[in-house]
Amino acid sequence: MAQPQHRNTGYSGKTNDSRSESTSGGKPFSDILKKISLENIEPDLFDSVAKETAETIAETKKELNKPTQLRKFYDEIVMWDSKTTLHPQKFGEYLPFIKMLNAKIAYAQGRKLVDSNFVDLISHCLSKVNNEKTLHTFKLFMEAFMGFYKQVREKD
Repeated sequence: MAQPQHRNTGYSGKTNDSRSESTSGGKPFSDILKKISLENIEPDLFDSVAKETAETIAETKKELNKPTQLRKFYDEIVMWDSKTTLHPQKFGEYLPFIKMLNAKIAYAQGRKLVDSNFVDLISHCLSKVNNEKTLHTFKLFMEAFMGFYKQVREKD
C-alpha cells in the first residue's frame, strides 16, 4: 500500500514556499532568520538582528505573542542552558527534550497564543542547536530579543 505524500510544511503548518510573512519594511521574515547564526556569532546578532526580530514579531495582533507567553519559552531555554552548563556531558541526553520546544511552540500556536513568525524563530534557532555552545548562543540571542521585545511591544 502506497504511503500518502505529504507537502513539506514547517512547524507553523504552512508550506515552506509561503511561510515567511512580510515585515513592515517589506522584507520577508525568512530574510531576518537568515541573519541568525548560532555557530559563528556576528557582532550585531545580539543588537540589530535581535532588535529587528523583536520589531517584526511585535507587529502582530495584540492577542498574540504576549510578553508573558514568550517569556515562558525563554525561561525554558534558560533552564536547558543552565543544565547543560552544569552537566555538559549530558547534552546528548538533553537534546531531544530541548528540541521538544518545537512541539510546545506548535501547541501554543494551535491555541492562538503565538504567531507563525515566533514559531519560525524558535524552529529556526532550534534547528541550529547542536552543542552546548550553540544552545548558549541561542539563550543569549533570546535574552537580547526579549529585552528589545519589551521595549517595542505595545502595552497590553
